[in-house]
Amino acid sequence: MAQSNWKIGLPLALITVIMWAALPIALKGLLEYISPGTATWYRFAGAALLAGLYYGQARKLDLKPLFSRGLLLFTFLAVAGLLVNYLAYASGLNYITPGAAQVVIQLAPLLLLISSVLWLGESFSPRQWGGVALVVIGLMLFFNQRLEELTSGTGGDYLLGLGYILIAAVTWAIYGFFQKKILSRATPQDLLVVIYIAGTLCFLPMADPMKVSHLGWLEWVLLAFLTANTLIAYGAFSKALVHWEASSVSATLALVPVITLLFSTVISSIWPDYIAVEPLNWISWAGAGAVVLGSALAAISSRRRSEQSRAVDEKNR
Repeated sequence: MAQSNWKIGLPLALITVIMWAALPIALKGLLEYISPGTATWYRFAGAALLAGLYYGQARKLDLKPLFSRGLLLFTFLAVAGLLVNYLAYASGLNYITPGAAQVVIQLAPLLLLISSVLWLGESFSPRQWGGVALVVIGLMLFFNQRLEELTSGTGGDYLLGLGYILIAAVTWAIYGFFQKKILSRATPQDLLVVIYIAGTLCFLPMADPMKVSHLGWLEWVLLAFLTANTLIAYGAFSKALVHWEASSVSATLALVPVITLLFSTVISSIWPDYIAVEPLNWISWAGAGAVVLGSALAAISSRRRSEQSRAVDEKNR
């Protein structure tokens, strides 16, 4: 059980927020020069190398349980879910803005929560269902200036980008769901190392590694940042869960889309040619706020329900 020490947990959660908020902005800039497949391959290859060196030297890896008869199918589904998530998210950023992508991807933790209720027997309070409804309403408000083109089917590439991000949200929920079933017998870092190695192998055929030889210094910085981002963000996220309640960490992470929108607005005002910014009016900002509030409400359960959920987790293990 996590120790309730917010003085340690909150800063770690905020590091994760900053890293995940900046990720689509950096990735969007890099996709002007290399393909989603190439960017994704480098992210996995770099993460596999760094994680392998770190955990290998520390001798903290034990991958055998992941390939045991009881966990092999769950491992395959979790790995496939996160691999598709990475590629779909990068592909979606080719067509929509980072801010829009971060707002839509908030559906991922909600889908994970709902799947846990439906298939793992976890409880869900009326307040949490209200949070889910608020997220749906917030999404419609956020895209108020695009509703006509999206509903009429004339959205074209933008609609395609939203479709990719929705796929990314669904597949992240699949990863999270099966990770829950794995973590009783394996650690998160074990699973992530397997995912990094699998991604390096699976995405190599669609990558063009030599394409980076033509990158400028800024693009190299972006690529290095993206490579380190997953390790730093997930590392801080895991440590935050050790020191703080999972619901509090999840509620803090709901800030990610708003921080991305703020980063995008500031960067576009200083550097207009870097990335396109989602057209926002006060209704859009209200929608983004509703998505954040709804995500936080959905993440936070009462103490009694949290204890019930932990009991269900133990039973499912």
